[in-house]
Amino acid sequence: MNAPLPSSTQRAQRAADQLGLAIHVREMPQSTRTAEDAAAACDCAVEQIVKSLVFQGATSGEPYLLLVSGKNRVDQNGVAQSVGEALTRPDAAQVRAWTGYAIGGIPPFGHDTVMRTFIDHDLLTHSVVWAAAGTPQTVFSVEPNALAQAVQAVAISVS
Repeated sequence: MNAPLPSSTQRAQRAADQLGLAIHVREMPQSTRTAEDAAAACDCAVEQIVKSLVFQGATSGEPYLLLVSGKNRVDQNGVAQSVGEALTRPDAAQVRAWTGYAIGGIPPFGHDTVMRTFIDHDLLTHSVVWAAAGTPQTVFSVEPNALAQAVQAVAISVS
C-alpha cells in the first residue's frame, strides 16, 4: 500500500482539480528542489521545468508569481515593464506566508494569497512542462497552455 501524499501536495492536487487541470502527482525518491534536480528526476530538459518564483512590487508591496522556464533567469528590470512596477525578492518567510508552501515546492496555483501571474513565453514552446506539487519531492506534468489558461497567466519574456 502506498503512503498518502504529503498534506501540502494534497492541497495542490485539490487546487488543480478546482481549476479543471487533470494532473497526476508523482512523488520522487530524490529532491526536485532545483530546476536541474527536477529535470533529472523527470527525465526531461531543464527548459521544461516550471520555476514558480514569487516577487514583490517595490512600490505596492503586492506579490507577483512568475512561472519561469528552468533554463532562464529573471531580468527584473525587463519584467518590471510588463508588471508595471519595479520588483524585489521577498524573503522565504514572506513567500511562504503568501503561498502556503516552502521554496522549492511551490506549485503554480493553490496559494494562500491571490497573485497576478505571469508565464515565461519559453515554457509555451513545449508540449509538456513539469512543476512542483507542494514539496521538493513532488511534481506533475501539464500542457503549458492549459496551465497558463487555468491560472490566468499573462505570457511575457522574463529573460
